[in-house]
Amino acid sequence: MARYRDLFRTPEFTPLFLTGAAHSAAQTVAGLGLATLVYRVTGSPFLSALALFGPALAQLAGAVTLLSAADRLPPRAALGGIALFFAAATAVLAVPGLPTGAVFAILFAEGLAASLGGGVRYGLLDEILPRASYPLGRSIVNMATGVCQIAGFATGGLLVVLLSPRGAVLAGAGCYLLAALLARGGLGARPPRAGGRASVAETWRTNRRLCSTPALRRCYLALWVPNGLIVGCESLFVPYAPERAGLLFACGAFGMLVGDTAVGRFVPTRLRGRLRFPLQALLAAPFPLFALDPPLPLALGAVTVSAIGYGASLLHQERLMALVPEELSGHALGLHASGMLAFQGVSAALAGALAQLASPRTGMTLLAVASLAVTYVLARADAGGGPVGAGPADAGPADAGPVDAESGRG
Repeated sequence: MARYRDLFRTPEFTPLFLTGAAHSAAQTVAGLGLATLVYRVTGSPFLSALALFGPALAQLAGAVTLLSAADRLPPRAALGGIALFFAAATAVLAVPGLPTGAVFAILFAEGLAASLGGGVRYGLLDEILPRASYPLGRSIVNMATGVCQIAGFATGGLLVVLLSPRGAVLAGAGCYLLAALLARGGLGARPPRAGGRASVAETWRTNRRLCSTPALRRCYLALWVPNGLIVGCESLFVPYAPERAGLLFACGAFGMLVGDTAVGRFVPTRLRGRLRFPLQALLAAPFPLFALDPPLPLALGAVTVSAIGYGASLLHQERLMALVPEELSGHALGLHASGMLAFQGVSAALAGALAQLASPRTGMTLLAVASLAVTYVLARADAGGGPVGAGPADAGPADAGPVDAESGRG
């Protein structure tokens, strides 16, 4: 079985890894600085939160307009150009007196670019690594993203205090510039994975093609819905226990690290397919305990165990890539990433509404039960016995191999 250090011996993996890490650090440093700046100018908690999370929601717009370009652009030029765009746009956000409307227009443009960048980055990762090593590569990328986010928020908070919010935003712009230099200097000049011209119509056509195949549709729903609902549960940690929210988030990060490491490094091939849905059910199973208002040690243990279930995403991504032809890998992975982030934002809003109407405990319990129900339905459908996607009569080759590059059918 491949090991993490074997990945760094693969040509181009290290510069791609470092480019992604610099981009994640830039997002957190600049995002925290900008959210603080917007709050000081407007006094609005809503606008401050939107400054921090708005670009993630804007990725949904990119997923339905720009994703066809993810496989039709040279990866090195695309990643370097997107990073340069982020550096310039983020530097503009630090301009004194910039109208709030202009701030959010720039953030929307960054969200569109991020949806394309995710498709290019993960498509290139699939191109650099053998398919069998993709889950291991994605697991270490996930771990690095988590570490960079933690370090980025800590550094951003320090910069806000020692310099100013604008200083933190400019530091984020510098990190984006570093990402552009790493992409330009470390990645090879690869040709696009697919031919033809990128367009909104082509994006829609490919999205329909991917989502109309039963096996792929189940993969996308499994990657978007159960996980997103649990992110909604986690978004209620602050109102549930304001003084203990930091501990709950830290335990969640630790559990995610354990899950990604275990799935990426130690789960044998013969068990990977069978573990997808049981491991995903683990995400939601501990959260109904919060209805009983458990003591702190039990709550921390429940969150830690739950977050191990995020490792199921690696198994669903592995299944996704087995079904998608290589020339569509960037588009397929970009659709996964954009849909995932958008559904997380929707779930957080739903969680907030439930907590407002009832209580944070009730909101977490209801979302966890919904996540378990969706996981069960998808698992039954995947086994050929449920209403979502194909049963034995209509599964066809879609459950046995990749989507045909011409017809879009399995």
